[in-house]
Amino acid sequence: MLNKDKIKEKLEEEKNKLIGQLGDIGKLNPETGDWEAVPEEMSEPESDQNDMADRFEEFEGRSSTLNVLEERLRNVLKALKDINKKSFGKCEVCGKEIEKDRIKANPAAKTCKKHLKE
Repeated sequence: MLNKDKIKEKLEEEKNKLIGQLGDIGKLNPETGDWEAVPEEMSEPESDQNDMADRFEEFEGRSSTLNVLEERLRNVLKALKDINKKSFGKCEVCGKEIEKDRIKANPAAKTCKKHLKE
């Protein structure tokens, strides 16, 4: 049987860590509830187009990282919301119990190992 208290604790820790990471590279838009990447602080003005291109490339990287972190945060928040439901810990594809080692490694897992790629 799953120790839901420990799982909830791990999910809360991960949620806080993700929010911190998101805050390092973006800001939460209060109107949409979505995170938006912000450019890194500049210590000096850009002097040429190469600097501007580098800055744009870095912003794109921040945006990509932010999207991955935001998706993970959504999964963690859903797991926290659903932790007391009967369906928690069951594969969303086949309905079987998700393996304990998988839940331990990823408390927000939605599928068993067999359906990991789906």
